[in-house]
Amino acid sequence: MKKKLVVVLMAAVMAMTAVTGCGSKADDAKNDTQASKASESETSAKADQEAAMHVADLIDAIYVQERTDDTDKQCKEAKEAWDKLTDAQKELVEGENADPDYFGRDTGDASKDDPRNQDDIGENEILVVSFGTSFNDSRVADIKGVEDAIAAANPDWSVRRAFTAQIIINHVQARDDEKIDNMDQALERAVKNGVKNLVVQPTHLMHGAEYDELSEAVEKYKDKFESVKIAEPLLGEVGSDATVVNEDKKAVAEILTEEAVEKAGYDSLDAAKEEGTAFVFMGHGTSHTAKISYSQMQSQMTDLGYENVFIGTVEGEPEDTSCESVIEKVSAAGYKNVILRPLMVVAGDHANNDMAGSDDDSWLSQFKASGKFDKIDTQINGLGEIEGIQKLYVEHTAAAMSK
Repeated sequence: MKKKLVVVLMAAVMAMTAVTGCGSKADDAKNDTQASKASESETSAKADQEAAMHVADLIDAIYVQERTDDTDKQCKEAKEAWDKLTDAQKELVEGENADPDYFGRDTGDASKDDPRNQDDIGENEILVVSFGTSFNDSRVADIKGVEDAIAAANPDWSVRRAFTAQIIINHVQARDDEKIDNMDQALERAVKNGVKNLVVQPTHLMHGAEYDELSEAVEKYKDKFESVKIAEPLLGEVGSDATVVNEDKKAVAEILTEEAVEKAGYDSLDAAKEEGTAFVFMGHGTSHTAKISYSQMQSQMTDLGYENVFIGTVEGEPEDTSCESVIEKVSAAGYKNVILRPLMVVAGDHANNDMAGSDDDSWLSQFKASGKFDKIDTQINGLGEIEGIQKLYVEHTAAAMSK
C-alpha cells in the first residue's frame, strides 16, 4: 500500500521540481500553476489512499474466524464503503488481509444459491455442514448440489445448512448480503423451531480436525433433541494404515477418475495412459492423524489398477503428497501430459489459486516450471457437483438415520 502512495507522491514531486526557478513573469505564473496542480494531485492522492485504507481496515475487521455482536453491522459498513470508492481507489485497497478481490472478484451469481436458513423446520431436520466457500458458482454447484440431492431423497425432512468457517460466512455476507448460519446459529435455530430428530451430514472429506470440531459442537446440544445422529464424511472411516481402504474410498476413486477422464475427452483411463497422460488429484492435506486417508486413496488407485493417477496435497501432509514429490513421481513414471484436478468437495480458493492460479507457487506453475512435461491442463471442478458423489452423501445420511 505504501509503495503505491510513494509512487503517486514521487510523481507529484517530480512535476514540481521540473519547474525552473527563473524566467519571465509569464514563466513564473506558469510555474505557479504547475506547482498548484502538483499540490492538488498530491492532495487527491492522499485522499484516495485514505479512502482505500479505510475500506481495508473495515475488511480486516471482519476477516476473522469468530462471530461477534457487531459482525452484521461491520459487514454492511464494509460493503457500503467499498461501493463508494472509485475504480482507481478500489485498486489501492490493501491491508493485513484485505485486497481488491475481497469485494471485486467475480465468482458467479450468488442469487442462485440458497442459504437454507429458513425457520418452520418441523420436527425432523437434516443439517448439512460444510467448511464453506466464497466462490459463488462453486457453492451452488458443489455444496448446494449435495444439499439438493439429500433434500430430494428425504422429502419428509427439512434440510438446512451450516458452515464451519466464519471467515467465509463473513465474506459472503459482506459481499453478497447472503447470511449463512455457523454451527451455533444453526443448532440454536433447530432448538427454537422445536426440532426433535436431528441428523447432521458433514460434507467434509474425512474424519479430520473439522469433523472433530463439528462433533464437539453437536455434543453440546445433544440433550436439546430426542435424537441426534452424525453421518460419516465422504471417505468414511480412516483405517489403521496406508493400505487400509473401504467401500467409500473405492467408490470415490472410481467416480472421480471416471469424471476426470470423460471431461478430458478420453474414452478410458487406459486410453489416456497410452497417450502419456497422468491425472493428479490435489487434496488439502492435514497434520491430523486422518492425513493417512490421502495415502489410502493412493493405495486405492493402485488397487484399482489406475497406474496414471496420483494423489497430492496443498499442505504436503503426508510428505510424499507434496507438489515436488508428485512432480517427481509423475515424471519418473514417464508421463508427459498432466491433468490437475482437486480432490476436494468444493472447487474454491484452493482449486482456483493453489492449484490453477498464476502465482509461482501454484501447482500449475510448478509443474510448468519443472520443464518435465509437454502439457499441463486443469479441471476446476469440485467433488460435490458429481452426481455419483452426491449419491454417496445420500447413502451416508440414510445410514445414519437407520442407526
